[in-house]
Amino acid sequence: MSKFYRYLNRPEGSQDDADQGLSMSRRGFLIGAAGAGFTLAFFRSGLSFAQPEEVVQAGAFEPTIWYHLHPDGRIVVNIAEAEMGQHVGTALARIVADELEADWSMVELNHVDSDPKWGLMVTGGSWSVWQNFTPLSQAGAAGRQALIEEGARLLGVSPDQCQARNSQVVAGDKSISYGDIVSRGDLTRTYSEKELEEMPIKPPSQRRLIGRESMALDIPGKTDGASRYGLDARVDGMVYGRPLIPPTRYGATVNNVDDSEAKSVSGYRQTIVLEDPTNTVPGWAVVIADSFHAANKAAAMVKVDWSAGDTADVGEQDILDHGVELIETPDKGSIMFPDDGVDDAFSGAADVFEQDYITHSVLHFQMEPVNALAYEKDGTWEIHTGNQWQSLIIPTLAKALGVEESQVIMRTYMLGGGFGRRLNGDYAVPAALASQQLGKPVKLVLTREDDSRFDSPRSPSYQRLRMAFDGDGNPVAMEHHATAGWPTQVMAPFFMPKGANDEPFDPFSIQGAAHWYSVGPHRVRAISNDLANATFRPGWLRSVGSGWVNFALESFMDEAAHKAGQDPIDFRLALLKAEGKNAGEAPNSVGGASRQANVLRRARELSEWGQEMPEGTGLGVATSYGQERNMPTWTACVAKVNVDRETGRVQLEKLTLVTDAGTIVHPDGARAQVEGAALWGASMALHEGTHFDKGEPVARNLNTYTPMRMGDVPELEIEFIDSTETAVGLGEPATTVTGPAIANAIFAAIGVRLREIPITAEAVRKALQA
Repeated sequence: MSKFYRYLNRPEGSQDDADQGLSMSRRGFLIGAAGAGFTLAFFRSGLSFAQPEEVVQAGAFEPTIWYHLHPDGRIVVNIAEAEMGQHVGTALARIVADELEADWSMVELNHVDSDPKWGLMVTGGSWSVWQNFTPLSQAGAAGRQALIEEGARLLGVSPDQCQARNSQVVAGDKSISYGDIVSRGDLTRTYSEKELEEMPIKPPSQRRLIGRESMALDIPGKTDGASRYGLDARVDGMVYGRPLIPPTRYGATVNNVDDSEAKSVSGYRQTIVLEDPTNTVPGWAVVIADSFHAANKAAAMVKVDWSAGDTADVGEQDILDHGVELIETPDKGSIMFPDDGVDDAFSGAADVFEQDYITHSVLHFQMEPVNALAYEKDGTWEIHTGNQWQSLIIPTLAKALGVEESQVIMRTYMLGGGFGRRLNGDYAVPAALASQQLGKPVKLVLTREDDSRFDSPRSPSYQRLRMAFDGDGNPVAMEHHATAGWPTQVMAPFFMPKGANDEPFDPFSIQGAAHWYSVGPHRVRAISNDLANATFRPGWLRSVGSGWVNFALESFMDEAAHKAGQDPIDFRLALLKAEGKNAGEAPNSVGGASRQANVLRRARELSEWGQEMPEGTGLGVATSYGQERNMPTWTACVAKVNVDRETGRVQLEKLTLVTDAGTIVHPDGARAQVEGAALWGASMALHEGTHFDKGEPVARNLNTYTPMRMGDVPELEIEFIDSTETAVGLGEPATTVTGPAIANAIFAAIGVRLREIPITAEAVRKALQA
């Protein structure tokens, strides 16, 4: 079990290491009356109580409540994950509904506000379905069993004569609906921890909802405007705030504010300077007005004199150069996967191949710029905003406001795009501080430019890979050094394990490097770029570290294949041996490297691999297990590109992607996830990105920051491997394979290597001229 998964389920208030976590399976399960309905909940196994109904009604336990059945037959599934376009509620509700044998048309979603009873609230890492599949299946199965038992009593038959179907308990020609069982029956039942662990789950052959096509439950609300986003949040008496962001992320101070010109703006109130004890928004001023239009207009007139922090002169190249220095300092970083014999293999190798790779800064640019509404009501601070990790920012908000964590609640809204940006809830802090200072509700809204300057970018990275070959051209050892800014180190250091040299590392900045190739002894060194960390707050961005790690790894594997004189797919297949540590294990990585080889073979079959290509056209391949070895999503991509030698322009013509994600819960949502991930990966490879200059990102709006446009979208051919293995993540893996596949296709088309993304026309022309 993943250490990070164990952490997610640690006891409330625990300060122990992640290894001390309490998994969901170590809770009992309770069914009982709640109001006019029927509640199913997990509870702490150490809790003492008298009767279950008393526990439910009195609220004397600490539950993770999954769903609620109403007398009218409605089944409301509580969703503690953030909805940002990935249809997570639909996927989780289908897991419950399938085991419950529910009528899908009667299922509803309830996205819950923050509360300790939900445990650690976080939506990221493609974890949602993977982590919730088993406990939600058990919850559904337990509910089905209880409904059958009570339905049988009401029908006057034995439970073994009954079966559940479509929200009914049926016994021959007799039947009773779930709604009638709830309204007429006596549903009081507890399950011990052991009983829950032994709860029979339906075999895949009996599933009626999982894997079947259906409409996502969140689509109607998004279509008719009923869904509420953070920008929709309003409360009586609120004022608007527009931030004035200092020239550096850290260390800036305000010397003077001149708002004399802004006073001519109708609705302008004042400009305040924030004092932040958490150092989240040092040197911030906020323009306050009666409307956002007024705040925005006034902000252009307010003059602020700042003293900048230490990184005011730092540029992108400084960060990359510092990365090289760190890589070339042997004692820096954390050693991962330290197989014995790496140094001996390299020293005795017949040949050694080494190459460096660079990725540049990437911004999130989600459709909805970050925003938050904050105010105090009856001793509790309410924060209204879309957020991916409530449990991470609530302690910071409490510290900023000088209150207890129990006095802060985050109201849940849909996210107009998240992609990891809203894992960092820093944008809620200035709204809360401004509200506290003014004594009234403040709705803080960032413009697109504000959002870009205050973003938590995907850090630029510098990587060096080496491979040792024997006299026959076979790999006998491999080494990978990677440096970048580390978001986990900056924002969630409790998620950092230690490497073999007892140095901590950010797993989300090196995921993907623990590949499943059998290359002999293998060593990975992960290095935090402290200059990047000081210049901006590095963030998690869809595919996390795997996005830059896999670009280097799969570009390097392609180069190694050509050095060995082999076809790039054949070379990879020969190394995906599924032996030793790469054999895989139950329940998450059954089959190991053989499943990665399988998607690679299928991608070759579906694409035009091996066929004659027109002049300037080429195919490139890349593959990955996604990110975490304990949650592998086997993915392969073949990219087809055409390169204009005169202009250097790269036209992406087609992406062929094959994915083995185990059990697919919601097929339409799964396809949408792969499509979106693949297109963003392609966008980061060819179109978008920025660089830092004088401590700030240069591109700040869509006139200079240029993601893939609709006219650049290639043909997509997407296939999923039919599987009943463990359901794993789908939101991110495809992001990691498109970039290197494109770079490798460019080489196939024109014979030049591009080892730096984004790949610009200028870079292609320069490479051709070299």
